[in-house]
Amino acid sequence: MKIALIQIGARAEKKDSLALAKKYITKAAQSGADFAVLPEMFNCPYQTSNFPIYAEPEGGMCWQEMSEAARENHIYLVAGSMPEKDEAGHVYNTAYTFNREGKQIGKHRKMHLFDISVKGGQTFRESDTLTAGNQVTTFDTEFGRCGLEICYDIRFPELARLTEEAGARIIFVPAAFNMTTGPAHWEMSFRMRALDNQVFMVGCSQARQDSGYTSYGHSIVTSPWGDVIHMMDEKEGMALVELDLDRIDQVREQLPLLKQRRLDIYELSQLR
Repeated sequence: MKIALIQIGARAEKKDSLALAKKYITKAAQSGADFAVLPEMFNCPYQTSNFPIYAEPEGGMCWQEMSEAARENHIYLVAGSMPEKDEAGHVYNTAYTFNREGKQIGKHRKMHLFDISVKGGQTFRESDTLTAGNQVTTFDTEFGRCGLEICYDIRFPELARLTEEAGARIIFVPAAFNMTTGPAHWEMSFRMRALDNQVFMVGCSQARQDSGYTSYGHSIVTSPWGDVIHMMDEKEGMALVELDLDRIDQVREQLPLLKQRRLDIYELSQLR
């Protein structure tokens, strides 16, 4: 299974972001990729004030362009994330996934909003304009079941475990860590979640560019053993990464951690 990590930065104009994304999606398909993955807020400069302005309903113009790109290139598309507005006016950070025919097969609304204040570093409050999602997200493909998270979600091990318990063997994470949290925790987070759940973790970041919010970049794929299969630098570009899906069962057989949990003592349950 081949995955194309498309590390780009959002442009001020949606049409420019979409054109750039579609160019790389076509390149991914021509390179033999089964999946193309875009970053968090790939079509919206990452500022809380922008989210309501750029937000569209499900099925809106950006959704349609991504569905069409998946269909035209006959490729699975994890279409990063984009601001979504529902009928009640709530705005979400939403990741859509499309199959090779352009049909939506997955939708994840960011569950954990990025509200932080690091002394001498990054301060950000997504909750100023965003509403949190409340669903664990999986979708089925010919390669098996996959999961979806968005950026800050990865810091909460309960969500990754619930996603794995729902059958996901690969978890995709469109993201945009910054220059405070990225150097400190990016690689570590993806290695930990892969190791904890014995799954592949796929993180696609925005490219680094001069803006009010500077992304770390370094899109990454980690294995069920917890090692880094590939990590990009901070620049715009695409990386083609091949996953050996047999590795999941090999690791789980050698280290049967998931079977050895003491469920007679502790448990994790999804409440809704």
